[in-house]
Amino acid sequence: MPLVPTGELVTRAAAARAAVAAFNVITLEHIEAVIAGAESAGSPVVLQVSENAVKFRYGRLLPLARAAVTAAERAAVPVGLHLDHVQSDDLLRQAPDAGFGSVMYDAARLSYADNLTATRAAADWAHAQGLWIEAELGEIGGKDGRPPLDAHAPGARTDPDRARDFVAGTGVDALAVAIGSAHAMTSRTAVLDHALLTRLSGALSVPLVLHGSSGVPDEGLVTAVGNGIAKVNVGTALNAAMTGAIRDFLAARPEAVDSRAYLGVGREAMAREVRRIIGVLSRADGG
Repeated sequence: MPLVPTGELVTRAAAARAAVAAFNVITLEHIEAVIAGAESAGSPVVLQVSENAVKFRYGRLLPLARAAVTAAERAAVPVGLHLDHVQSDDLLRQAPDAGFGSVMYDAARLSYADNLTATRAAADWAHAQGLWIEAELGEIGGKDGRPPLDAHAPGARTDPDRARDFVAGTGVDALAVAIGSAHAMTSRTAVLDHALLTRLSGALSVPLVLHGSSGVPDEGLVTAVGNGIAKVNVGTALNAAMTGAIRDFLAARPEAVDSRAYLGVGREAMAREVRRIIGVLSRADGG
């Protein structure tokens, strides 16, 4: 079926007090696994390509984007295509022609004033191109090798009053909030501040996004969706599933050289994890 705009999927989920799962992809195997897992679960899904993934692919967006678009158009469930954690304005401007319907513009590393100014300019440009745009306020941490901030450090968590002003001042369509998760966590030990999330949900009229979801226990994800998270980003959990399956396969078969064998095992492991995570999120809306 045709690509479905991410904004449409998220808006629909938010209205139902549910969440759409968004998975970061790096290889064709990631793309195929996410779609297979979503089809198995009978659920819409978002494929996300991050700026770091583009850097890994020699700085070229189109090869992976074209693969994602082609796979999505042949999927049996609605699929959105999202350009994630964009810091480069040049990359941002490649999004529409590459098939993306949405972007996450990441200026959270800047001061509040500079984040607002940069994001306002990005949102104006994105909306003129018909793109749905997500931004981040607060410091989720763990990106590009940076450790997460102390949970009580000034600016580490998203302040509801400042978030309200930020959304009004930038015109973004969704906001990624810092409530205790961190990127690149390989242990599921993140403790979310659900009281803060409830305050943020009450203060804002745009959908809220949870980054760093791989480190959040299942019950934490279910509660977060119930408290207003409408898009759940997952990346590390897929990589852990793929790497673990491949590692076990090669340990048991040291003579193996055909990459199709171990990549196939890795792809299957990721598809199972996609279905599992979608199943966890569906518990929040009674699914």
